[in-house]
Formats: sequence, C-alpha cells, structure tokens
Amino acid sequence: MHAVELEQVSARYRSRNAPVEQQVDRLRDVSLSLDQGELCALLGPNGAGKSTLIRVIAGVLTPSQGSLALLGQPATELSRTDRARSVAVVPQRNEVSLGFTVREVVAMGRAPHQSGLLRVSRQDQDAVERAIATSRLDGLVDRPVAELSGGEQKRVHIARALAQAAPILLLDEAAAHLDIRHSIALYRLVREEVSARRLACLAAMHDLGSAAHFADRVVLLKAGVIVADGSVDEVMTPQLLTETFGTEIDVGSLPDGRRYVLPRI
Repeated sequence: MHAVELEQVSARYRSRNAPVEQQVDRLRDVSLSLDQGELCALLGPNGAGKSTLIRVIAGVLTPSQGSLALLGQPATELSRTDRARSVAVVPQRNEVSLGFTVREVVAMGRAPHQSGLLRVSRQDQDAVERAIATSRLDGLVDRPVAELSGGEQKRVHIARALAQAAPILLLDEAAAHLDIRHSIALYRLVREEVSARRLACLAAMHDLGSAAHFADRVVLLKAGVIVADGSVDEVMTPQLLTETFGTEIDVGSLPDGRRYVLPRI
C-alpha cells in the first residue's frame, strides 16, 4: 500500500471571469505514488505545477479528473479531521502568529487529535515536547514567534507539522527565502525525521543541490506534466535538468562523493 497514490490527476484553478473551455489545467494526467520512509523532491521551474500538486494532496484543491488515495483509502471518503490526521503541510508562506509563543504555535499542530473542547492530553504534550526537541527549539519555547528570525520561524512551522504526527508530510518550498545555512539545516532535519518516523514526504524544492543530497527520489515537473521520476542518479542528469529548466545545468561529483548541481553561466 502506498502512502499517497495519484492516478491520472488533472487540476485547475477555476476563474469566475473565464469560461470553462478557456481554463487551463495546471496539472495534466499526473500519476504518482509515494511510500513511507521516502523523501521525494519535486523539482521544476516556476509555474510547473508544484504547488498545485501539493494542494491537491493536501485537499485544498479538488482534481478536475483522476483519483487520489491516502494510506490506501480514497481521499473523497476521508473527513476533514481524518485528512488532517493523515497529512501535515508546511506551506511556502506562513502567517506569523502574532502574540503566540513558540510552544503555543507548535501545540496548534495537535488540533486534529483533540475534541471540540481542545482538551490537552498527555499524548498531546509528549508530541509537542518531542517536536520542540527535534526541531532544536528548546531555548525559544517562550519567545513570541513574531520576534524570531526567518530560519527560526521556519523551524517552528516544521515543528508544528511534526507535532501533528501525520504519516504524510508535504513541504511547499519550505526553505524559500532562507540563507544557505538555514536551508541546509531545515532539509537535514526533515531528512532525519523521514528516516526515523518513516514519514512519506513530498518536498517541492528550488535548491537542486539539497535535492541531490537529501532526497531518495526526484520527480521533475514541467508545464503540469511529469517528465521524469526516479532516483537522484536517474533523474538529476544534465540533459533532463537542462530540458526541464530551460538553462544549461552541470552535474558532477566531488572527491568525497557528494554531488554538485550548478547552472552553467
């Protein structure tokens, strides 16, 4: 059983100002599966449909055709609560929670597991403490999130998603606007959690180097269509990357075996 399985999914954003026949699919006939314990990097140029695919799996956008199953169950049969317990999302942009501390924001990840009265159980407390420790936020728990740096705020939102304890984790350009150090730290944290907790993680990324280093698998998306899907060695080749991004890209190995992926200037 795959954690996520899409079969011939197409999706579009509907506009009231345009007739249906003029609306264009942002995803076209996408078939993709994702397994637990797997970090899959979703790569492609701006407008390729990466965020659209993330939103379809998250339940924010309904496919115009095709099917989606989560943990072996058709997504259409899942309640909003069941879906929230199955899928955690870290979007590209997070609203800074004014007035809330780090601990309070991380604890918001437990909402799908609580009753309407939001009673906090011992399990909730343990999940929050583990997420805080894993995300290395121990020294910041009482700080207002709005006062933190961009890198620290990203770690808070990763921690919130981890506290949700969902088996499927979606990252939509989670490292956007971070410097190199914080970007690497974020993906290293995600890599560790995917391996330790057997999460199924789909990460839309711009950083080709981090994708080559941390991902188990890579999917290339262009104009809403999957053009390649496989291991890092199979997919991150100069030819495929150059064709996908429309600019020449060099791929090679350093003496210690690490890969480098650089645009040719």
